[in-house]
Order: sequence, then C-alpha cells, then structure tokens
Amino acid sequence: MTKIKLCGMKRVIDVQTANALKADYIGFVFWQKSKRFISEEDAAALKAILAPEIAAVGVFVDEEPETIAGMLNRGIIDIAQLHGNEDEDYIRQLRSLTDKPLIKAFRIREAKDLEAASICSAESVLLDAGKGEGIAFDWKLIRDFSRPYFLAGGLNPENVSEAIVQLHPFAVDVSSGIESSGLKDAEKMAAFVKAVRKETL
Repeated sequence: MTKIKLCGMKRVIDVQTANALKADYIGFVFWQKSKRFISEEDAAALKAILAPEIAAVGVFVDEEPETIAGMLNRGIIDIAQLHGNEDEDYIRQLRSLTDKPLIKAFRIREAKDLEAASICSAESVLLDAGKGEGIAFDWKLIRDFSRPYFLAGGLNPENVSEAIVQLHPFAVDVSSGIESSGLKDAEKMAAFVKAVRKETL
C-alpha cells in the first residue's frame, strides 16, 4: 500500500487531523526560507501530540549535520529529509552522529537526474520538482526507476490517484496540495488520504 506523508505541519489542528487520518508520516520544515518553517521548540510540542505510529520527518536544506543529529537523537523527529545540496560525504558525516534513517530529495528535470538518486546511500529517496513550490515534473521520466521512492511535487486530491496508478511509488508526499490560503485544510487532507487509499487497497 502506498504510504502517505503530509508535510508542512505547523499547528495543533494539523497534527490532530493527521492523527485522525492515520497518515504514515508528517513533515516539519526547518528551512527558514520556507513559508512553512517551524521552530525546533514548536515542532517538539507538536511531536508530543503526534500518534506514536506516525513518523515525524524533519525537512532540512544544507543544515549543519550536528543540528539535524541533535533533533533526531532527542526524538523531536524520527527521520531527516535532506532537501539541499547534501552529498555522500555529508551523509557519511551525519551517519557518524546518528543512526536514524535519512531521506535524500532529488530535483527531477531530466532523466540523468535519476542517476544520483539510484545510487544514493540514504535509506530512502524523494523525487520532486523543487522545494515545496507545488509544481509537478514529467512523471514519464521516472516510470522505469526501480528504487522505491517518495513522490512529491504538485500532488493534490485530484491527481494523486493517477500518480499511483501510473507510478506505484512507495509513498506520496503532499504540502501545498492540501492547503487553503496558506494553511492546512482538513477537508483537503482527508480527500487526499481517501484518494490514495482508494487506489492502494
């Protein structure tokens, strides 16, 4: 069954909705340039009310490895998602500080962008169009990609079923597609989860 990651959580009601919908992952964005940025303290408070079976993913862009490892080792997040220019040396450095799982994001613009994703040493890879802009890339580029992956970029309740039918990703990752006026929309969150589970039952 395709897993579900609801990213960009900032409010108590967002986490409560994710709990009720039984998402597999939620995401906290720790990149200060993002409109979805959340502080470490606020994320810790939200993690305290997150259902224990849901994994909290911290999204980082070229952050100091010590900062990420600290949040992982203190249990503020369960998984780190690296969304910048982090290379294999960076991943090795981070692994020396924590044994928690990593997701490395790759921006897909052409077929050759998949080469690095295929050999990345992170436990998981995420294929995206950018950094949370809510735009999709050409799904044809990844139809033959054999490694399990998180699919992101422009997903919403209307198109996620088609993405699953075409690509069978390990997980789908959504943020702007479940928002209204810049805030998470409980009805859109529910519609997204329903659309995913309809295709993966």
